[in-house]
Amino acid sequence: MTNKTTMRKDLGDKQIREKLNGKSGKAYWSSLETLSQTEEFADLISREFPEQADQLADSESRRNFLKLMGASFALGGLSACTIQPQEKIVPQVRAPEELIPGKPSYFASAYAHHGHAFGILVESQMGRPIRVDGNPNHPASLGGASSAMQASILDLYDPDRAQTVTNAGRLSTPSIFWEQFGQRLQEHQESNGQGLRILSQTTTSPTEAGLLRSIQNKFPNVKVHYYEPHNRDNLYRGSDLSWARHLSVDHDFSQANVIFSFDSDFTARGSTSARYSKHFSKSRRVRDGQDSMNRLYLVESSPTATGSIADHRWAMDSASMEALALNLAVSLDVGIEGNYKLEQTLPTETINAIIEDLNANRGRSILIAGDNCSPTLHALINAINSKLGNINSTVFYRDPSEIDTGYQNESLADLIEDMNSGDVKSLVILGGNPLYHAPANSGFSEAFSKVDFRAHLTTHINETSRQCQWQVAESHYLEAWGDLRAFDGTVTIVQPLIQPLYKTISRLEMLAFIAGKAGLTGLELVREHWELHTLKANFATFWRRTLHDGVMESPAFNTVTPSVKKIRIPDKFGNLLEEDVVELQLRSDPMIDDGRFANNGWLQESPRPISLLTWDNAALVSPETAKRLRLKKQRMADFRLGELTLKLPVWILPGQADNVVTIHTGFGQEKMGRVAKNAGFNAYLLSTIENPTGTTGLEVSGTFEEYELACTQDHSKMTDGYERTDELGTSTFEDRKLIRESTFEEYKKNPDFAHKGVHDPPEDMTLYNLEDHKWDGAEDKYAWGMVIDLTVCGGCNACAIACQAENNIPVVGKEQVLNGREMSWIRIDRYFKGEIDNPQIVHQPVACMHCENAPCEVVCPVAATVHSKEGLNSMIYNRCVGTRYCANNCPYKVRRFNFLQYTDRDTESLKLQRNPNVTVRSRGVMEKCTYCVQRINHARIEAKKSGTPIKDGDISIACEKACPSDAIVFGNINDPKSNVSKYKSNKLNYGILTDLNTRPRTTYLAAIRNPNPSIKV
Repeated sequence: MTNKTTMRKDLGDKQIREKLNGKSGKAYWSSLETLSQTEEFADLISREFPEQADQLADSESRRNFLKLMGASFALGGLSACTIQPQEKIVPQVRAPEELIPGKPSYFASAYAHHGHAFGILVESQMGRPIRVDGNPNHPASLGGASSAMQASILDLYDPDRAQTVTNAGRLSTPSIFWEQFGQRLQEHQESNGQGLRILSQTTTSPTEAGLLRSIQNKFPNVKVHYYEPHNRDNLYRGSDLSWARHLSVDHDFSQANVIFSFDSDFTARGSTSARYSKHFSKSRRVRDGQDSMNRLYLVESSPTATGSIADHRWAMDSASMEALALNLAVSLDVGIEGNYKLEQTLPTETINAIIEDLNANRGRSILIAGDNCSPTLHALINAINSKLGNINSTVFYRDPSEIDTGYQNESLADLIEDMNSGDVKSLVILGGNPLYHAPANSGFSEAFSKVDFRAHLTTHINETSRQCQWQVAESHYLEAWGDLRAFDGTVTIVQPLIQPLYKTISRLEMLAFIAGKAGLTGLELVREHWELHTLKANFATFWRRTLHDGVMESPAFNTVTPSVKKIRIPDKFGNLLEEDVVELQLRSDPMIDDGRFANNGWLQESPRPISLLTWDNAALVSPETAKRLRLKKQRMADFRLGELTLKLPVWILPGQADNVVTIHTGFGQEKMGRVAKNAGFNAYLLSTIENPTGTTGLEVSGTFEEYELACTQDHSKMTDGYERTDELGTSTFEDRKLIRESTFEEYKKNPDFAHKGVHDPPEDMTLYNLEDHKWDGAEDKYAWGMVIDLTVCGGCNACAIACQAENNIPVVGKEQVLNGREMSWIRIDRYFKGEIDNPQIVHQPVACMHCENAPCEVVCPVAATVHSKEGLNSMIYNRCVGTRYCANNCPYKVRRFNFLQYTDRDTESLKLQRNPNVTVRSRGVMEKCTYCVQRINHARIEAKKSGTPIKDGDISIACEKACPSDAIVFGNINDPKSNVSKYKSNKLNYGILTDLNTRPRTTYLAAIRNPNPSIKV
């Protein structure tokens, strides 16, 4: 696929842009390398296994082929004869009545996302929790899931967890800690708690709030501080500017026709992301035949999952966003005052079109700002929503759910000042890792060393706990009782599903000991609190119902209608930056967050939604900025902010705002565990106490030092087309139409656009007997299939993590990812379209297509991959000898091979996490998506026992259940009333590479966007 004009590696090359301008080349592209089409890239793509391919390229290819195949069969035989480890089985003399082997139990609980409740349902097998899904009855999740929520099950069984109490690095016991801690508290009681401090992460627990009140009564001079590196200080400061009080805000996207987002990744980040994703996608789907569709305008500095599904997206730095918000406020006649200047960030015609759209949807629109936006920008958004009549219609204000809504950055600064002055004698830290994530210039480390008594309750030994006299192992949330509030004040009881695996202590037990309630269990503390505060006549029934439903029957916080006051615009607000000024933005990582999940292998290896990087963070820069600053991809660069410095690799990302460097935090923790060690770089070294999440004035200088980043963007690449040169030498690109996309207006005019210009073979062109798969109306004839709606897929990876948890898929590590050997059964291909400076982004989840005419089946020499009567492409692992013929013959590149023994068979705790209904594969076998056949078989058994057929909805496979936007639908395509049949009959439905006559059972609904026709892109 080489053009007559030689393409250079220069990312700002004029010829690359000519390809995007329609002069030649493809419409959709996955990376900058696919555009440049260098010889190295062509060589990489043309050979799936380069070393073996080189062996076959010489004149003695037949002899080398036989040698290679002989070795493959020999190694395959060896791997098939792997000796399994011995296991001793000890039977229970009297098994609990509810524990039935093979039958899962489900319990409602809550996962804490930065302290806020996220309702979950936990699957337990024989007393072992193995899966976490969203609770459909909970207002924050509505049955959806996030990647971190599902991966939290792996943290429970993490062998690197803190497992007991240590004193000065030496093993100790909880009893010794309680004894010495009690003596310390006795000394503080004599001075009414003078010198006693507690530092905690954000929490919404009502029981904790009650215990803290008891502590305050016992120790009147105690001070409690709250701090997280990515907090909501700016939101609450904006609330103060707007209403002179702290109010939290939430949104109902299901009622909004027009949404304008300022740097808010609301469908993928935050404690309400699943709720927002479901509501947003509900008003966006075209698959249900609706005649309307919402519209999303979005400005952001670095491309996000939400930005990828926006109808209009503009890449801007923070100052440009503020200038745009100011323009909108003035145009809408919002009450503002101050000596401000209006700067032009978008064409006047574009702003007018947006204003007209907002005015036409008063009371049916939403403006939302991300937590990192400035307080004044938050205040402007509040005022604009009020002006448009959105309050109590699509935008709702309530009292915050957090125990303390003070400014966390100020709270940390106060603690540091007190430690430096010697006022802090004892410091108890509940969670977190402040020595790692406190701002680099805050002086926390030096002040911390001046405290006499330091105790850290933590799930992992980290930088902070190593500097404490006492490190106390904290219980996982699935091991301890608790309670949490959701965004609207709804209460959920956190109930454990397993006894603590180690000698750990919960947050409630630690606070109860300080409050003088030692000896009470977490259950007793939570139950005592609610028995006192609910005053139910029949509390036992109320308690059982609450545990069963996962939602307490108590009123949520009432919404309030605050009075609007004039917003004062500070000087220089919205003033555009000089061209040579570089802005630094520190953002929490989409997978490992602020670093709390850094030792979670599932999340570390999960490709980030846009960059598709794994196991590392990098400085994300735009192509234009890289050219101006002379930065090269995968080369180290020095970053300086005043006296602070950091060295890390560069990654050039289309869609990144010019003159903005985005670095994700959470990496570079060397003391947390084996997974986190050597993973990425500590971005908090550029965080300042004045601007914790970034500021302007960053100095950047490139180096020649190379650093290899593990990116999956061109791994398992499908053939997306080819270049054809006619007799005149004109090069054109024949697109295989993997992505099919249109606007809503064009779709209404031409509903069949997804099938124009493609060739689908006739039904009878097959080697199989069609009668075997024909449905004659019998209720026991099933044909399983799936449809994925590209319109609402943001590439959040919730489906991939769900699949990993359900199917015992191992992680392989950075080295093997660099070799293209990641094992995930679902990959999410990300494509760009348009100019490299601000392209549109489309995500396409790709798993096994379960082809009716499966190319993999006819080449397997041992019939390890076979076709079932229900249309499943099944893998028989103990037949597989590892020839990998099936992978070579699969045009979708969805089959994974265990080159090495990736699964950890020795660590005892990891054995508890695995799904007993799914085979744990060993080295030397091929594996892939099975449509969660274990769930299909479970439904089949239950249907046989009840004497009724499997109904639509009885089977919810892992990826479908987890998807927060409901983009995935699975079911019986033989049932014309099933959802999957309805979607397959939709005119937007299409299969990829169907011209090969593979007849995939997994198909897609073409992506639809709803741009404003008055805005010229």
